[in-house]
Amino acid sequence: MTDAARIREHMEVIGADGVHVGTVDKVEGQRIKLTKRDSGEGAHRGHHHYIPLSLVAEVEGQKVRLSANSDVAVTFEEEKSDPT
Repeated sequence: MTDAARIREHMEVIGADGVHVGTVDKVEGQRIKLTKRDSGEGAHRGHHHYIPLSLVAEVEGQKVRLSANSDVAVTFEEEKSDPT
């Protein structure tokens, strides 16, 4: 697993295929909290989504690359509705 301390706010999260998955809000425990801006549409809009740190393959520059392609990575996302 990649050192979570290297993951910073506003880094881009991309799948193994290079496709944008989200933007880091912060690391909480063993998960990356994505910004609400990347929450999607419809029922997903306005919710924070989380990616498990176990999916992180590497941190390269200002990007967090996942070990799964973007279409697979989003199926691992957890969702949380909160006022922050």
